[in-house]
Amino acid sequence: MVDTEEIMDLALRLSSLKEVPADSAIYVKGRNIKKVLFGIDAGVPELLLAKQHGFDAVIAHHPAGGAAVVDFHQVFRRHVEQMVANGVPRAEAEKAVSRKLGDLEVDAHMRNYCHAVDVAEFLGMPYMNIHTPLDEVGRRIMSEQINSKVKSNSTVRDVVSALSELAEFKNAFTKIKIRVGKPENPAGRVVVSHAAGTNGGYEIARTYFRHGVGTVVYIHVGAGDVEKLRAEGVGNLVVTGHVTSDSVGINPFVRELEKNGLTVVTIGVVRD
Repeated sequence: MVDTEEIMDLALRLSSLKEVPADSAIYVKGRNIKKVLFGIDAGVPELLLAKQHGFDAVIAHHPAGGAAVVDFHQVFRRHVEQMVANGVPRAEAEKAVSRKLGDLEVDAHMRNYCHAVDVAEFLGMPYMNIHTPLDEVGRRIMSEQINSKVKSNSTVRDVVSALSELAEFKNAFTKIKIRVGKPENPAGRVVVSHAAGTNGGYEIARTYFRHGVGTVVYIHVGAGDVEKLRAEGVGNLVVTGHVTSDSVGINPFVRELEKNGLTVVTIGVVRD
């Protein structure tokens, strides 16, 4: 049996993060947790389902309320450190992040951050979400897979093939897509741009390309961003798929919960 704080601490240890990021939170604390319902998206319907079927806690992946929704935009700044680590000057990284960071703050201000949390409190159901820590686990797994398989003379097709070996991508309905570039293009230096709240869009991908990255891997991207990147004709953009890629980081966490004696039922997760 564990409590909600111990569950969050486990996610931090797996991801090597030192503190709970702004997009993750414990909404309703709980103790003596044995049976967990975990959903990539878990709100009021899942809380009611958990109550009806004797679960001790509900864990969502995506932010579901409170400060994790209102302050979600803050984790988007993680893109800056990722870009700097891959050779982008800090001033250019900050500029690339600035527009979408502002958009995310405006969008968060419109969200109903109370609804699901109030229902959880009414039901007496322990409730939390864990976003960036599990995305960071997934980012590292995907990066390590690429680094072990993709060589200096590899193509974009080779990047897709390497990622496709991971169990989640084998089991997914969606397929990995090359949204910008061609399969036979040289992959060049590959960066997995993930675990920073949401995708970096046009500005961040373009900035990577301008500083020597040949292939950027996003887990999702908007059609408008793809159109602008295609128009410039520089670099390759591989998009792995949202739910499947989230699952790459979630499954190791679920296994750790199970090793600690918990029963975990997942909703919307592509299991490995």
